[in-house]
Amino acid sequence: MRLKILDRYLIKNFLITYVFVAFVIVLIICMIDYTEKVDNFLEKKAPLNAIIIDYYLNLIPYWINYISPLMVFIATVFFTSRIAARTEVIAMLSSGISFGRMLLPYMIGASVLGVVTFLQVGWILPLANKVRNTFEKTYVKNEFYFSGRNVHITIAPDVYAYLESYNTASKTGNKFTMETVKDNKLVQKFSADKIVWQPKKGKWTLQNYQIRTLDSLSEKIKTGVEIDTTINLFPRDFESDYNLFETFTLPELNAYIDLLKSRGADGLEVYMIEKYTRFTQPFAILILTAIGVIVSARKSRKGVGWQIALGFMLAFIYILFFLLSKGVAEAGTINTLFAVWLPNIVFSFIGLILYKTLPR
Repeated sequence: MRLKILDRYLIKNFLITYVFVAFVIVLIICMIDYTEKVDNFLEKKAPLNAIIIDYYLNLIPYWINYISPLMVFIATVFFTSRIAARTEVIAMLSSGISFGRMLLPYMIGASVLGVVTFLQVGWILPLANKVRNTFEKTYVKNEFYFSGRNVHITIAPDVYAYLESYNTASKTGNKFTMETVKDNKLVQKFSADKIVWQPKKGKWTLQNYQIRTLDSLSEKIKTGVEIDTTINLFPRDFESDYNLFETFTLPELNAYIDLLKSRGADGLEVYMIEKYTRFTQPFAILILTAIGVIVSARKSRKGVGWQIALGFMLAFIYILFFLLSKGVAEAGTINTLFAVWLPNIVFSFIGLILYKTLPR
């Protein structure tokens, strides 16, 4: 389909308005964030270039993507209400253009933003989040120490590990045991005085180890001074998990979810929500763009301000609805996939109802 002059006009001004709204909102957020964290920067002597480059240049795209549905909605309402106030919408409809045809360039612009958003949250933004989170853990958060004692970890459906203590600095665990249990019977027990991570090998070195294998008739015991082994356990399992889900690219997130599933571990919902949200966000942009056009295309006697205020209210309701459904999903009350998609489903019906009741 060849775009007409009117299509190019709407797409261009829609995207320009989005950029303007994004710039204003993110600038306000960064100013508030700096006010909250300036004491931490001064106390921990954060370098100026690290604050600007490592933190704020990576914080800006984070917030742009995080509230992109909201910003797209506000931009749609702001731009459309302006052209409606100038009777441009009436002129378009009077010339024979249907409302659905007028909506098309908006959806093209929203599709462009949706594709860019999906690529960013799936592959680009996690890389920026790694740098930003490292900065925050260094200059904003208190230094992390793993203080757990007598730690029990499920590393596979029938395999359970135990550590008396773990040192994150040396990546060393003390008094390690790994038990394999099948049909409520212990079939193997692997124990060692120390377990040390070898980064070059990507393996653990077990010191002063003992392997005890049992069956119904006999028991075998093997001992040794040192052995390298691969275990479904990694140093990151004992490190700070501060916003860890944000630092995974989509393939890495899928791999980590598979790892947690293989362990039968708890806390899977947070990562599943993050995964599904990355897919729902582009659709939220399309849905909210359509609703934004519908609620602001009519010339209102109350003026542009009323329509913009209405847009803010609907956007706030959407965000509130999303946060509530996300909280319910994290609690495990309802299916995670359904909870994440529920705001989009509900607002799709709201958009259809508004479209049906729109005066032609």
